[in-house]
Amino acid sequence: MVWLMPAPVAFCARSRSSGGTSTVILRVLAMTSQSTMASHAAHYNRRTDMRPAICLLSGGLDSATSMAVARRDSFDCHALSFDYGQRHRVELDAAARVAQSLGALKHIIVPINLRVFGGSALTSDLAVPKAGVSAGIPVTYVPARNTIFLSFALAWAEVLGSSDIFIGVNAIDYSGYPDCRPEFTEAFEQMANLATKAGVEGRTRIQIHTPLIQLSKCAIIRLGAELGVDFRLTHSCYDPDQKGRACGACDSCRLRRQGFREAGLEDPIEYISENF
Repeated sequence: MVWLMPAPVAFCARSRSSGGTSTVILRVLAMTSQSTMASHAAHYNRRTDMRPAICLLSGGLDSATSMAVARRDSFDCHALSFDYGQRHRVELDAAARVAQSLGALKHIIVPINLRVFGGSALTSDLAVPKAGVSAGIPVTYVPARNTIFLSFALAWAEVLGSSDIFIGVNAIDYSGYPDCRPEFTEAFEQMANLATKAGVEGRTRIQIHTPLIQLSKCAIIRLGAELGVDFRLTHSCYDPDQKGRACGACDSCRLRRQGFREAGLEDPIEYISENF
């Protein structure tokens, strides 16, 4: 499904296998056979007029639905995920599954270590809150995370000659993160068109696509279901157990479960406890 050019070896290799597709992470690296690529191309009926788009993919249901929207809108999806020192690796496995399921042309997992800064329950030993969604910016906010992720996406877009970046941020049913608001993505888009050679030379005009930003979690789940997202492959929890089961009590789990209830659909993932 994916074919990634090798980068210089600077990290220990880890190998994963899923559905016949191996992902080896050095700086980043995955490769499948030409026959696998051909079968996926045939399955998704790619056309020569499909434009490349960078799709930020965390492994959660929002980013999966955002990528499904890009595919629906006839973009060739290049999925981009980050091994940023988060407290669990389950979401990276989920991202690889989703990328394969949605037919990503390439899937890159970039290793960056935000744990050296800390400042978040996701990149330090701070406890993940489980008392319910509250007002204010919670401790699960990772400082400048989406700014960093979008900057990497912008770099890859320039290399590909792409003008389109998809990110599954949402400002309705969310934890209050400042880098999920439309003001942020609009400002980043403005900056992006000043920051690259391709932009200055007029070869690209970057657009940050935020197809979910004004949707409720219920509406996102219904849209994802309509677009064929397999929610069994996704992962949303901030604090899963060693088996990868969702805690059911963190903000992300609560918003996800509420969304499925309101959508009238069964959440297909496993939770440690159903008593929330």
